[in-house]
Amino acid sequence: MAGTDDSVDAEDDALYVLTAVLLTPAKFPSVLGDDYPEACAALGLAPLGAGYGLVLGQDGEGARWTVVVDDVSLVAVAIASWDCGMEYDLSPDERAVVTALPGWPLAVAVAAPGVPAPHDPEPDTDSAGRPPLAPPESDTWGPAQRRLGADEIALQWADWRAQVDDSEFVTDGPVAEPSADPESPLTSVRRVLAEARSYVDTPPPLGRVRSSFASGDARTLRADGPGWSMVARTDDIAFVLLDEEPGEVLPVGRGPELPALLEALDKMAVRPS
Repeated sequence: MAGTDDSVDAEDDALYVLTAVLLTPAKFPSVLGDDYPEACAALGLAPLGAGYGLVLGQDGEGARWTVVVDDVSLVAVAIASWDCGMEYDLSPDERAVVTALPGWPLAVAVAAPGVPAPHDPEPDTDSAGRPPLAPPESDTWGPAQRRLGADEIALQWADWRAQVDDSEFVTDGPVAEPSADPESPLTSVRRVLAEARSYVDTPPPLGRVRSSFASGDARTLRADGPGWSMVARTDDIAFVLLDEEPGEVLPVGRGPELPALLEALDKMAVRPS
């Protein structure tokens, strides 16, 4: 988390920096979309290959702002420093500022001292009618909540894995024929695995499949598609979340085909540079 005395200049107004996130093909706030172009579109941005940094903070009146900058390396260094418990003065040059959007797309648990409590800024005629950004509701279930759930599983893999009884998987992989009941989770999970397998032959939009570090020689895989998210480790099982199954986390055993599917997805996945 940034120190609250950090600031950037956004349209001549000081911004007290609270935190920042990356918006790149390999790492983006999944709450914004199933892939990188969709996440960019949610903010009205072109999906540039180099990506962006999103700096979240408050102005002198306490209003929430998300400042988009094109200095991705600077934001990445700041995030890495904060993650290590180090101070870092995130102050992008104003020439790096692409745009400033009202609101925050993510929940931020801290506020800048000495300014009013966080609130949406007053409507601006220059905003072209865009409503302030806001995190998704926590008491409903939909695509954003499904993706946030997958984020949590990826972050807390060991805890979720420890809850799984290997004898009670929803399915043991994509080899079996679908159930006759089109509404069953088993059928839905097999549909997800089939769609994920299709990504290997027909590459999906950038960022639909991402690969990140895990312990040992394994990788953590994240794949998303219309109505579903999957989190897996290349040396272990997978978890599936569905729009149609609110709050449910469906484990998928390795079976005879899942290992090969995960290996193939990992080879074509976008990786952090």
